[in-house]
Amino acid sequence: MPVAKLKEFLDQNRVKYVSLRHSTAYTAQEIAASAHVKGRTMAKTVVVKLGGKLALAVLPAKYHVSLDKLKAASAAASAELATEEEFIKTFPGCETGAMPPFGNLFGLAVYVDETLSRDEEIAFNAGSHTELIQLAYADFARLVVPKVVRFAELTH
Repeated sequence: MPVAKLKEFLDQNRVKYVSLRHSTAYTAQEIAASAHVKGRTMAKTVVVKLGGKLALAVLPAKYHVSLDKLKAASAAASAELATEEEFIKTFPGCETGAMPPFGNLFGLAVYVDETLSRDEEIAFNAGSHTELIQLAYADFARLVVPKVVRFAELTH
């Protein structure tokens, strides 16, 4: 989804947001530093397969997905990271690794780690490695209706 479509969706739903352009960065922590966004509010979107179906796991930048915890929390028969070949066509117009956490726009379930749900704001890639969107977590939750569970572990 190109950035314009995401912004249009947010505008249609009367969501206040900030769009930030930054120098090219690929990891969520690099993006947070480049865009001067608090690392704990910078969310990364990880494409996973739960019981063989694609889903999004959204978590703070400094954490990683515990597939065991996500499998248990989702009650899926299996949990694994999706390969680029498995998900690339699901996100037309998005740069690989820069998918926004709006799984509802792509027909995908969204799982948000509870640590992220405690913050007032959330920031995330807007489909590219040079732009992010920052908005109130409450607005994100209202539009996406994610399943809030515990699956993130602190990266060492």
